[in-house]
Amino acid sequence: MDSEGTQDARGTQAGPVPRPAGPPQVPAAPPRPAHAPGTPPPPDGSTFLAWLRTPRPETPPGIWRFGHRPRPEEEPERIPGRQLFSGALIAFLVGWLIWSLLWNGYLGGWWLLPLYAMIPDSWAQPHSFASVVVVYAYYVLIAGVIMVGVGRLGRWGEIWRRYGPPAWRRTPRAEPPPAPEEDPAAWPALRAAGAVDAAERLASDARAGLMRDVDHARIARAWQGVRTGRHSLATFTGAVLKDGAAACPHPSGARDLPVRQARHDLLTGQVRLGTTADDPRNPYAYRGAGLALGTDLLGTSMLVVGPAGSGKTGGVVRPVAESLCLQALAGRTAVVVVGAAGAGLGPSDAYDVVIRIGSPDSVYDLDLYGGTTDPDEAAAVLAEALVGDLADPHPGSDTRRSTTVLAQLLGPFRAVHGRFPSVPELRQLLDGAPAPLAALRQGLQEAGQESLLRELDARERQMGHPGDVGGILADRVALLDRPAFAGFFDTSGESRPFTLKALDHPVRVRVDLPERGHADASRMLARLILAQFTASVTVREDRSLFACLVLDDATGVVTPEAVRGIQRLRSAGAGVLLTLRTLDDVPRQLRGPLLGATGCRMALSGVTPWDGQDFAEVWGKEWTEARDVTDRQIIAESPAGKAVHALRRAITGKAPTARAVTVRQVERERWSASELAHAVPAGHAVLSLTTVKGEHAPPLLVDLRE
Repeated sequence: MDSEGTQDARGTQAGPVPRPAGPPQVPAAPPRPAHAPGTPPPPDGSTFLAWLRTPRPETPPGIWRFGHRPRPEEEPERIPGRQLFSGALIAFLVGWLIWSLLWNGYLGGWWLLPLYAMIPDSWAQPHSFASVVVVYAYYVLIAGVIMVGVGRLGRWGEIWRRYGPPAWRRTPRAEPPPAPEEDPAAWPALRAAGAVDAAERLASDARAGLMRDVDHARIARAWQGVRTGRHSLATFTGAVLKDGAAACPHPSGARDLPVRQARHDLLTGQVRLGTTADDPRNPYAYRGAGLALGTDLLGTSMLVVGPAGSGKTGGVVRPVAESLCLQALAGRTAVVVVGAAGAGLGPSDAYDVVIRIGSPDSVYDLDLYGGTTDPDEAAAVLAEALVGDLADPHPGSDTRRSTTVLAQLLGPFRAVHGRFPSVPELRQLLDGAPAPLAALRQGLQEAGQESLLRELDARERQMGHPGDVGGILADRVALLDRPAFAGFFDTSGESRPFTLKALDHPVRVRVDLPERGHADASRMLARLILAQFTASVTVREDRSLFACLVLDDATGVVTPEAVRGIQRLRSAGAGVLLTLRTLDDVPRQLRGPLLGATGCRMALSGVTPWDGQDFAEVWGKEWTEARDVTDRQIIAESPAGKAVHALRRAITGKAPTARAVTVRQVERERWSASELAHAVPAGHAVLSLTTVKGEHAPPLLVDLRE
């Protein structure tokens, strides 16, 4: 049984991966992927079982769950070390003083009365061995009672735990192997459903070192399809018995990525980005814990803002894209990564489809109309790409008028030619060239399309009006009608156009935009991809497959319609990740709606104060405890007091003062604009998180370098 297949370049579903005939063979372990220095290698061989059995407790949103040790919500009171040692010393001296007073009889002999009452008179002889043992045992008992009392008073136990041998080395205790019904490596869910043979085959492959984290996640996804009724148990069992850890393959046949740069946990679907700083502004439960992202967080969409060189691509985009590609190999996600050519979004071998727009070496093309056959839908998506950045956020804007203009041309053209126009043909129609319009009219008359003739007549009448947007659309289409794009956006069927309709299958796509010399065209294409993404994922039938669009540098992409589309993604099992150098790249009236539409927001080191102000407003305020300290000079009245004050002033150089502390509750911003602009260290970021279930994490200071 194959996993849920991908699609070919035209959007048609690809068939099963061909396999050689013959008896079942033990699959070979996939080649070990390279990993970045300082990053733990992916689990394989003997490390796979330990990785699978490592506990992953339930944690607040964003915490790296692999091997995490939960902490209390509130920080326990921690006594400073100097105060702790001084208190322990004072307690020891007090105990010594009490014992000395008792031993020397200054407190009387009452403490010896129990001893005299318990021993017989015959033991009171001077050199009796029994009397010596009992008496000194009684002394030890009394000294022990005193020691226990002063030890509790001086917190000796806290010193032992903090500075003694328990703190020197913390070796994990070897846990016994779990029982088969509780061991995840034994596949208890398959055993409970009666597929014992399949569970045994998978368990033997895991013990033999033939299974990796991607294999486990992929087979678990296929088993989920069996439980939901998409696949039959017999087909699943047969595939596992035949191929073992290599069963249910991704259509590409890949079982891992060629290289990993981040740390991933496919059992929870998380990728680690860094470590939450041990800062008082972070909740105690988060301090020192790993910070990770998963599909439960990306499903609310994410906005990353930071200047060039702050780590947006290397610290956030690349790890997230890598994680989504791994999960696509496991059949869980479909991912589209968009960025400038050479932006470092991963090797080409990590993707199924690589579209290099403007490069003659590109194997795939991009479908300008998103694979739809509806002229109205194609017109809406194309209008958003062409003039979405010019539209005003109110009804009757340029986008709606542009959609009508494009629909008046796309509908008649498709009715006559059976396809949508290419870029040069669309430009001629928008310019009002007489010959193409006359040929289009003749074709409609011959086909008897009266309603489409009326659409074409309306378009010709509007061409002479001063407010017609056809000229603006033609100018924008001219950005794509360049020699560099001559081999792209072909609608004749001779090329291999990729359509985002394929996102109902686990496919990995990377789109390289021509940044150099074609900045306006790149922004227009980015808007086109975002519009096609939001239009296609919201009409999918299987929403258990998470779909994500990773857009590196969303400058000029955020439009009113784009914000509305992002708001609809959470319920569609999809999300987007957008990066910006500054919020100034977004129209002023759209900054608030954009921050409100994205559930996860990140401000990296170096943001401007006005960008920080927008983040501070969306993160709101919280009640905090403010301490006001006042020093008041002490005035002595007696001659002795004045002499002591004079001596103290001569020694310390300061007048004697009395300190008064006032504690009150005040409402303050979680992170102010000034703090975001100037108090975030290099390599750090402030990140707030929201899950698809509505759980929130407050703004956290995160070190992206750890």
